[in-house]
Amino acid sequence: ANDDDNGGGIPCNKVLLMERIYMRREMYLSILMDKGSTQGPLLIVSPRGGTASIENVATTSPEFIFTEPIDIKVGLRDVQCQRMAANMGLEEGTEPYDNTITLMKNVWTMFSECDCTQIELNPLAETPEGDIVVCDASKVNFDDNAAFRQPEIFAHRDTTQEDVREVEARRYNLNYIGLEGSIGCMVNGAGLAMSTMDIIKAKGGEPANFLDVGGATDVEQVEVAFQILNSDPRCKAILVNIFGGIMRCDVIAMGIISAAQKIGIRKPIVIRLQGTNVEKARTLIEGCGFRMIMADDLEDAAEKAVGVADIVSQADKIDVGVQFEGFGV
Repeated sequence: ANDDDNGGGIPCNKVLLMERIYMRREMYLSILMDKGSTQGPLLIVSPRGGTASIENVATTSPEFIFTEPIDIKVGLRDVQCQRMAANMGLEEGTEPYDNTITLMKNVWTMFSECDCTQIELNPLAETPEGDIVVCDASKVNFDDNAAFRQPEIFAHRDTTQEDVREVEARRYNLNYIGLEGSIGCMVNGAGLAMSTMDIIKAKGGEPANFLDVGGATDVEQVEVAFQILNSDPRCKAILVNIFGGIMRCDVIAMGIISAAQKIGIRKPIVIRLQGTNVEKARTLIEGCGFRMIMADDLEDAAEKAVGVADIVSQADKIDVGVQFEGFGV
């Protein structure tokens, strides 16, 4: 387990060993895509690296965090490297100073040519002999959208270190992120998915996931989406919110019914459908033999999903089964 896995832990399949390094000082260096004010690559350094996380340093001693926005068209300039090396406490004209500048340029080359979103070196150490050593490349992340450009890099992807639900969703081109709530969401469109999650929270519930099935989803993808939601023990109810523009409502309905027939969905399902072929979808659902909770609008759907999820959660706490019409929970 670590600070990044939400307490769930991940399997340890390999242990990497390195020579012992005696460090005169420990520093921090990273380049990342800043989604905030700069909206581009950002070089971050600190003279305080090592065991203390950079987040703690930023909280307790923000004056020791230094940043330089990088113009992605120009690249990392010499003057920026020189300024940041000085900010790290290195003396101009010394070998460690020059080596650190060279390292910064090499990290930028890797970042830009390998489609990275983050490279974090912590600690970056200066040895008593004056060498600059990357003791731990603690975070190296790549842009998933660039997988087609970086096949050799993505061939090394270790899916055992990832959420198995997200791995399965990715195989079927579904945008899925597991969360900690009790209401599973299946929505088409990232914006609609975010607003669905917001209204669930506004009604007192918590989403169990972000799941955008997109606009060109077929029946098989809907089945897989439901398998993922159905297998999540935290998920107590499923909310389907589809606005059929490019995505046809009847395709969603057929996928839901097929999943219910194949895997026996036992979680209560709340459905809100609007748009293309919505009447055909309603007819399919009404005649499928499974009782699903239909909602007139998103607010109504969220209230019903939060309500049934709460009923199931309360029943689980006292180890009592509840029976919804058409579903045994």
